[in-house]
Amino acid sequence: MPLTQPAAREHLHTRAIEINGYRRSDGDYDIEAHLTDCKSFAQTNLDRGIIQPGEPVHDMWLRLTVNEQMHVQAVEAVSDKTPYAVCPAAAPNFARLTGLRIKPGFLREAAQRVGGTVGCTHLRELLQQLATTALQTINPAKVRRDMAAEGIAHQTPGSEALDTRITEQWGGGNKMLNSCLAYDQNGPLVKRRWPHLYTGPDTGPDVAAKETAG
Repeated sequence: MPLTQPAAREHLHTRAIEINGYRRSDGDYDIEAHLTDCKSFAQTNLDRGIIQPGEPVHDMWLRLTVNEQMHVQAVEAVSDKTPYAVCPAAAPNFARLTGLRIKPGFLREAAQRVGGTVGCTHLRELLQQLATTALQTINPAKVRRDMAAEGIAHQTPGSEALDTRITEQWGGGNKMLNSCLAYDQNGPLVKRRWPHLYTGPDTGPDVAAKETAG
């Protein structure tokens, strides 16, 4: 469903971010982001001269190479286009993130290494989404591999086996409970997946069975 019809307006800015997760031939994973910022009008500064409408003000790449334990093995950043001539010098500093582990506190530790004047605001902004994409890439890949080794199908219509195992990788019900609407402790998903944590109204066995089947 699209958004409602907006008021009359003028398009001024587009930020585009694409992040992809890849499994490498060596068993590690590349989590790679590309960010662009474009204006709908021309602008000028001393370093770039005229930046034409639609020409990127920022055009940046950031790649984290991560192992299955979420340890950062390597980092590469490139700033192809920036508003100021000095900006690309910050990109190599992101290699300082090598050795960190994607876990609670990752962004705080990253800021200690590439915060302030040694880093780049826009590359740093990508780190939260890169971390989330790493989790979305690596945990399902591990679960699919393990299920295949066990001979368990994960594409059977109506089955939640894959999704259930993935959420267990993320800490299961005790970690996911009330983290969003889907995992509301009073909701149908928690009732069928972690009934011992469910605190909502008793809707009866017939409703619960129908939810499980669906």
